Amino acid sequence: VLMKLSASFSYLVMYFLTSRVTGYSIRNLPLTSKSSNRFSQKFLSATKNSEQFIRTDVVVIGGGHAGCEAAAAAARTGAQTVLLTQRLDSIGEMSCNPSIGGIGKGHLVREIDALDGIMGRVIDDSGIHFKMLNLKKGPAVRGPRAQADRDLYKLEMKILLQSYPNLRIVEGSAEDLIVDTSSDGKSIVQGLLTQSGMEIITNR
Repeated sequence: VLMKLSASFSYLVMYFLTSRVTGYSIRNLPLTSKSSNRFSQKFLSATKNSEQFIRTDVVVIGGGHAGCEAAAAAARTGAQTVLLTQRLDSIGEMSCNPSIGGIGKGHLVREIDALDGIMGRVIDDSGIHFKMLNLKKGPAVRGPRAQADRDLYKLEMKILLQSYPNLRIVEGSAEDLIVDTSSDGKSIVQGLLTQSGMEIITNR
């Protein structure tokens, strides 16, 4: 607890010291910029879902990086979307080296951002160190990278997704697929069954 408080205090101090240069982001980091530090914090309470039947257009299983982007992308098209995750507090959880971008992945983050993805926005709100790599080399091998506060990244991702239009987050584990067999013998996946017995049925 003391270590977490100490780290939070350090980030807060860095925020005040660099408050005039916090315009840097993983999305628009200048090619000649120096690194900057940012700090922000939001709080959100989450409750478990107690329903036993949900009808929707799209179901995404898993709240990792790909699952969050897939659910947000489906919701942006206007489809009613359910994101099923085992734990609400692990949505968008990062690895032990919590960074976004780099030489190769930095381009991917910008491509996701160009398609109105959410990773770039979340790292802008939770990043503590922003840097353009390989500034001494040519533009082709330069790449933006941001180090994140792991807890803050998860929190910002959850806040964004829980307020996303057409998107609903459900806590639970996928247990089985619900399959309908037609008269001609074709099998059609209609939805899924969770470990708690909840049925999530899709409209198509």
